[in-house]
Amino acid sequence: MTHDAMASPSPAVKAARPPRRALHGVLLLDKPLGWTSNDAVQKVKGLMRAEKVGHTGTLDPLATGLLPLCFGAATKFSQANLDADKTYRATLRLGERTSTGDGEGDVIERREVACDRTAVEAACAQFVGTIAQTPPMHSALKHEGRALYEYARAGVQVAREARKVRIHRIHIVQWQPPGLVLDVACSKGTYIRTLSEDIGAALGCGATLAALRRTASGPVSLDGAVSIEALQALAESDRDRRLLPADTLLADWPAVRLPDDEAGRFLTGLRRRIELDDAPHVRVYASTPAARAGDPHPCAFLGSAHITAGELIADRLLSPLEVQATLPQPPAPRLPARTP
Repeated sequence: MTHDAMASPSPAVKAARPPRRALHGVLLLDKPLGWTSNDAVQKVKGLMRAEKVGHTGTLDPLATGLLPLCFGAATKFSQANLDADKTYRATLRLGERTSTGDGEGDVIERREVACDRTAVEAACAQFVGTIAQTPPMHSALKHEGRALYEYARAGVQVAREARKVRIHRIHIVQWQPPGLVLDVACSKGTYIRTLSEDIGAALGCGATLAALRRTASGPVSLDGAVSIEALQALAESDRDRRLLPADTLLADWPAVRLPDDEAGRFLTGLRRRIELDDAPHVRVYASTPAARAGDPHPCAFLGSAHITAGELIADRLLSPLEVQATLPQPPAPRLPARTP
């Protein structure tokens, strides 16, 4: 070997990626402005070194707020939150219409804002209840395999059918013309951007959505949600403690507890006669002796089911390993004090 060969540095060894872990549970994330939902998933997946992570419904890059992330066994129940009602805080700018219905587009019309609070209340009231909405062109809804916003950016209009959605409540948080802040509780599939434009049209001055923040989804809310910056600043063990139980997204469903000897049979998918009224969705647990004795920890979560004609019929089941992995862990034993 020549002197030059010996002196030349060896190729840099690429640092090995930390191994992924099988984590189970739900993380309530406060998604930042400008991030796609997938951006947030990939970032959190890396921070947590998790094997499997998914979200429960896309939040547009221009929207912030609650994005529940499901880890491991909890991904089996993400659809429940996808189908759940949502709550948003929407900031409207009256007297202005844009090409996209939000602040990202070009202003295409400006009008005088001559309405008062009474008129705003009346306009909002028109949209409470079941209404028909036409999905906006600037949305992620797919047409022939492509998102509508791709057609819009290419200057192509696509025919869209109106859909029925339900607005449960519209509450005026702040009215300071031309700004209007609303809290909106609605069904899945509601386009707040379209609702904002419709309210502006009802007022005769037009409106665009200046900002949007999701504050609740099903049984979970922004209370206890963590930002990506805060999550990044935590030690790994503290990040793990942010995970909520795998059944968190089903918290508003009725609970069914099975005797220990029937829990295993339920996990195999066997139906069971049960003296309960029919229900489209229930969450099922093994009623352990500790739980019956009043142990403060929840008993073992087995999965979701429905009840039809007195039969408990499994829908989404955890594997026995997942059941074991999602059991609450007892606190670490306290070590005896050291004697001098």
